[in-house]
Amino acid sequence: MTQNKPNNITLLGTGLIGNFYAATINGQRMTDRVHTVYSRSEERAQKFAKQWEIPCWETDMAKAIRSADTQVVVIGLPNHLHLEAVRLAAEAGKAILCTKPLGRNASEALQMLKIVEEAGVFHGYLEDLAYPSKTLKALNSVKNGALGRILWTRSREAHPGPHSDWFWNAELSGGGAIIDMGCHCIEIGRNYIGKDVLPVEVMCWADTLVKPIEAEDNAIGLVKYANGAVSQFEVSWSYRGGMDIRDEVAGTEGTLRVDHFLRTGLEMFTSVGEQGYVAEKAESETGWLFPVGDEAHALGYPQMFQDMFDAMDKNKAPMETFYDGYIVNAIMDACYKSAKTKKWEPVVLEVWRGKEETSQQTNYQEYDQQHYLIKEELLPDGRKKVILKEKASGNIIQREISS
Repeated sequence: MTQNKPNNITLLGTGLIGNFYAATINGQRMTDRVHTVYSRSEERAQKFAKQWEIPCWETDMAKAIRSADTQVVVIGLPNHLHLEAVRLAAEAGKAILCTKPLGRNASEALQMLKIVEEAGVFHGYLEDLAYPSKTLKALNSVKNGALGRILWTRSREAHPGPHSDWFWNAELSGGGAIIDMGCHCIEIGRNYIGKDVLPVEVMCWADTLVKPIEAEDNAIGLVKYANGAVSQFEVSWSYRGGMDIRDEVAGTEGTLRVDHFLRTGLEMFTSVGEQGYVAEKAESETGWLFPVGDEAHALGYPQMFQDMFDAMDKNKAPMETFYDGYIVNAIMDACYKSAKTKKWEPVVLEVWRGKEETSQQTNYQEYDQQHYLIKEELLPDGRKKVILKEKASGNIIQREISS
């Protein structure tokens, strides 16, 4: 039996994501531990270290990263600090795990990809919503062919808005709801369609409907892939009633739907209140509530870190790497351009490592030698009929057949 190699970790950031990361890592494989935590606030660093029983804390990011006692750097910082943190960690020769989005744009993300690859250090993209157990099971079904050829995906994430001030500043974050949540939805779609399939072009609507900010608070986008598949995303910072995270996938042979947060099997009504925290982005503690049994697990954090640390042990790439983060950033760049031009915009990729060309597949189902099958249907009165296309003439016809 292979013994897991223990990792001492420097965690950068003590916000909401830092709490999820610390809770997950320190309770994960019983060998990996957060050894050093960095925060820009001394008070926050001390409090966080005490809360999670972390031996060391720092307010100097470079010093925290260069600690001789740690081998891995986990970046849970605001978006505008990712590039510098990656540069310092690569110079220190540490393995690097970075939260989503990788960069504020594709240029930053590409710089980070080049930095880690030139330094030869392990790198993982912490895209947690690619890792929930439901999603991994659904992905396995897709890979096994249960849905046939994937034609369309839809991923939705909506809530009342992020928890920290920097998210709302487009200069610091890189955008609004698209950069915050569209990155999740886009990568989920890539996983279902196939990450080796080239994203070709994007059509996107984005607007500021509610919040007094410069960035978009709502957006809808379509990402078209070289094989003809389309991935749809919907994001909102003005959705009321908690956090809505849902995925749908449609193929030639089936469909699937996944609900991660609002309809998970636990619903409760209370007139007096929960008297405390209910779930992330919950707006009320009275009335109908949707408590989440294990938030970290529902959002994919344990499975994500398990994949990362196991990949380190086996000296292989994890499911999500900085390369994936770069592709997502490039797609989001096209989304922002399309939202301005109101046109389909190409996805510009300086680095592409998937299939060079994927033609759109049109494998029609044959009914007999003369016809393609369009649809077979059982009518309410018990009759059964088929709708067919004649191969020779191209005419559409229907036939009633015996049951």
